[in-house]
Amino acid sequence: MTDYVGAPGSTMSRREFLAATGGAGILGLAGCTAPTNERAQAALEERTGTAASQNASLPTTSPPEVVNVDEQGGSVTLSSAPARHMAHPLESMGGPVELPQVWAFSADDGDPSVPGPILRTTEGEDMEVTLDNTDGKRPHTLHFHGVRKSWKDDGVPTTTGIRVDPGEKHTYTIPANVPGTHLYHCHYQTHRHIEMGMYGIFRVDPEGYEPADREYFMTIKDWDSRLSRMAAGQDASYDPRNRRPDVFTVNGKCAPRTLHPEDGSPIIVSEGDLVRLHLTNNGYMSHPMHVHNHRFESVEKDGGTVPEAARHEMDVTNVAPAERHTVEFTADAEPGIYLMHCHKVNHVMNGGFYPGGMLGGVVYESVMDTDIFAQLMEYAGYEG
Repeated sequence: MTDYVGAPGSTMSRREFLAATGGAGILGLAGCTAPTNERAQAALEERTGTAASQNASLPTTSPPEVVNVDEQGGSVTLSSAPARHMAHPLESMGGPVELPQVWAFSADDGDPSVPGPILRTTEGEDMEVTLDNTDGKRPHTLHFHGVRKSWKDDGVPTTTGIRVDPGEKHTYTIPANVPGTHLYHCHYQTHRHIEMGMYGIFRVDPEGYEPADREYFMTIKDWDSRLSRMAAGQDASYDPRNRRPDVFTVNGKCAPRTLHPEDGSPIIVSEGDLVRLHLTNNGYMSHPMHVHNHRFESVEKDGGTVPEAARHEMDVTNVAPAERHTVEFTADAEPGIYLMHCHKVNHVMNGGFYPGGMLGGVVYESVMDTDIFAQLMEYAGYEG
């Protein structure tokens, strides 16, 4: 059970969420007609045969956690292991959507997740990041975007001569010398290893950082599920020169699971809040992200502060591969539920079903006790 609900960075407790929803009302509706996880698994096995059954022994991913590396004395250990990833586990709205095998990062003793853990530190600190491949089956490395580091810590095996083979560990020193929101990922056989889920967010807070009222981390990604299905032993063949993206996620989930308060990433706000979104793109395509009924400003890009004179109101920001956009808006709309989604409309689908895919939402606390919110929770599979 998670401590907080909402997108990573949320400070809303589960108790507060239940109070906002009116408790009994949402629990009374959610789960009444929504298909169960057992039905979703049966549907998967019917389609994929024994491959799905064999892969069922793998652990299932959890939502990404925020790791405050400063509080751990400046060190963190990352490892990766095969796992099953349910982008949307139910039959509602075009589901289920599964990546039957991913290579999920975990931090220290935490659960494996896709995206990987969000590593957060402060300007001026050094991080000691150990890649533990002791139980691994293939080589990996770690590459951190944005910050300036020594040659040997760049994480590219062909130019540094350093890779972490199965049975090995290696520690990278990553200085927090460029404030902002950055990425990390495996840089060994990058075209496959990112596609298998080996990526995450790295955040460096500037000295004297003032957090917003609500601050959330959002990673968008397009997937060609053929690689995941091939890794799981299914009848699929992946061609990186001829990608065919068919799964589109926000923080690893497809709508409507994106709106699940614990497994997804709803952007929970109250009237008047200053909301700060750290948007990152770990996929291979550009995604124009649009927020309904709110005007935002871009305040950071790729670790650089956008000057006041260059800021302007907008409602779409196009996030290219590996880019990071931090945007801010005031929750000043009529309280309601408003979409945030890629405006390439075929990216907002689960297979042939619309809506789905790369779609989330801004949810005002004051409407969480409404029937329409309860209906969305049913689609998302929330059962209290």
